[in-house]
Amino acid sequence: MAGLIVAVAQMSCSWDRDENLQKAEGLVREAAAQGARIIQLQELFETPYFCQQENPAYFDLATPLEENPAVRHFRSVAAELDAVLPVPFFERVNNTFFNSTAVIDAGGEILGLYRKMHIPDAPGYLEKYYFAPGDTGPKVWATRHATIGIGICFDQYYPELARSMVLMGAEILFYPSAAGSVPGIPDLDQCPRWQAAMQGHAACNAVHVAACNRVGTEVMDDSEITWMGSSFITDSEGNKIVEADRTSDTVITAELDLDLARLIRHGYGFFNHRRPDAYGALMTMTGRA
Repeated sequence: MAGLIVAVAQMSCSWDRDENLQKAEGLVREAAAQGARIIQLQELFETPYFCQQENPAYFDLATPLEENPAVRHFRSVAAELDAVLPVPFFERVNNTFFNSTAVIDAGGEILGLYRKMHIPDAPGYLEKYYFAPGDTGPKVWATRHATIGIGICFDQYYPELARSMVLMGAEILFYPSAAGSVPGIPDLDQCPRWQAAMQGHAACNAVHVAACNRVGTEVMDDSEITWMGSSFITDSEGNKIVEADRTSDTVITAELDLDLARLIRHGYGFFNHRRPDAYGALMTMTGRA
């Protein structure tokens, strides 16, 4: 498909979930008004990024898929706008918790969900306390407007996941994220690595990549993170087509030519020339059989 417009949104978040939901809807509507047919929201946008601390009270933020207010709300918005809306949320299944994204098709149907597979455990990013490793495996969805795959934040550092999604037919990879400063290491700027990793997925798979992040500064007791924004969308060579700034609540859009990307992908032969028989080390934790 030539001429498909996609968008990603970035925003700051408060503890007022209704306010966050309304802000997110405003950005979605702004993107749709610019012609976007697939619009990605950022990781865990219903609240501040609570994983800065280990606090058992925050488990109460989780909901089952069918009860999540953001998913419920955006089903009708997706149908109204004829837009595909992947909606990140904190998922509870009985006594297990996941960092998940529900994929809402342009008619408002829930096509399924992806659960974050790679869970970080670092200062300010204490996700292993809250989330089990996702059990869905790589997922792709043939939506009304394109076939898409989704990774969530730390998943972006795993080329195996990106390659798997494109091997399964994904035409666009989306990465909703919460990436920013590291408490205690104020001079560390993660933005160049964050972007380069996903630009590499685009180049090595000849596929478009769209990443969205949050903005603002969030403080929880003695921990503080300033989110770096810088959401972006690439072409199928890995070049950034458009990039947001580091501080603004905003949407960015890009017009993608999926037919051209397919020709480039086939021309490079990335998938015809794969050697899965030689990649046994990837099936081990240590590189040794």
